[in-house]
Amino acid sequence: MLQAVLDAMLARAIRHGRLAVEYPDGRIRRYGDGTGPEAGFRIGTRRAAWRLVASPGLSFGESYMSGEIEPADGHLIELLDLLMRNMHRRVTHPVEAARDLGRWSRRRVDQLNPAGRARRNVAHHYDLNGRLYALFLDRDRNYSCAYFRTGAETLEEAQAAKKRHIAAKLRLDRPPGAPPLEVLDIGCGWGGMALNLARDFGADVTGITLSREQLAECRRRAAEAGLSDTCRFELMDFREWTRPVDRIVSIGMFEHVGITHYRRFFRMIHQALRPDGVALVHAIGRSDGPGSTNPWLTKYIFPGGYSPALSEVLPAVERSGLWVTDIEILRLHYGLTLREWRRRFAANRDAIQSLYDERFCRMFEFYLAASEASFRHGGLINWQLQLTRDIETLPLTRDYMQETERSRTPA
Repeated sequence: MLQAVLDAMLARAIRHGRLAVEYPDGRIRRYGDGTGPEAGFRIGTRRAAWRLVASPGLSFGESYMSGEIEPADGHLIELLDLLMRNMHRRVTHPVEAARDLGRWSRRRVDQLNPAGRARRNVAHHYDLNGRLYALFLDRDRNYSCAYFRTGAETLEEAQAAKKRHIAAKLRLDRPPGAPPLEVLDIGCGWGGMALNLARDFGADVTGITLSREQLAECRRRAAEAGLSDTCRFELMDFREWTRPVDRIVSIGMFEHVGITHYRRFFRMIHQALRPDGVALVHAIGRSDGPGSTNPWLTKYIFPGGYSPALSEVLPAVERSGLWVTDIEILRLHYGLTLREWRRRFAANRDAIQSLYDERFCRMFEFYLAASEASFRHGGLINWQLQLTRDIETLPLTRDYMQETERSRTPA
């Protein structure tokens, strides 16, 4: 009975490609139309099979973590890529459809992120051993979507290009002899962007974070670079900021704000920007409209996190009084970024396992591979919003962005 139910579920879900599944009794069934990509997995226990029937969105990742599901030949990315190609936009499992509706109905409660809860959520993922991130990120520890002009760049080159791209949109054009522009970096990570703006653009930067591990590393890096006077870091929630600044940048933090707090976030930006100020918000989003966060991702990786569609963000911007002066959609860039992180994680797996354990390694492998597949086939994108308080703050065309980028790009 169990195998029949799971067999029917997979036959309904997998329409394209070739998926081979080995059940706990050793029998193998194949699904799909036999064309295109191929992948497979083995279900090692009846418990894992039952859990796939009851809650595939949560249990597939958990069963991989426990070793009860194993991809054929160890090729996890190929398996998740095939599954994502077939399942994007179609919730064909009746129980999963009901669970999805439940997640949708309570998502405002799930995403309530007052300051205390926001700190706990951030600590869950970002206060891990600092060596972990050094082992799979680029040398500057940028933990957000890179910017690939051709797709052939190294991760270091693409992350440097991302920082130039964002700096160009901030228009850091202070005349000679004028005081430096004051910049607020909301969710500053390990300080890469803030240090870049202070070192290469002469800005006076304050980065704020809720992660104690990131704060300590940011301050260490600023001191090591001799930039502690012009690049400062604070443990602070964005709602606590009150001082006016010339520029605001936020990269990969908005996903942790929560839909209940969008209006407050953009109202804070409006209040903090000086009249001629510019802000740039960079975040993960959805190309297919509002949704809910995968339950496995919520439980193990980003509690309280949500990647919004622009249709959920722009109404809050409009009510804040800010002008949206530019929107850019980065489609495949994060998929390419995650591919590089996944490869570096695999190359350093033994070192990472020495920091944690096998279960942690499998959790992180699943997170990186599933995220990569989602950006390739699951409708996830990155968006960048450029914002001002005044309609006349920026030039009439985008030429200044391209000119700034070209002037800062190494030959």
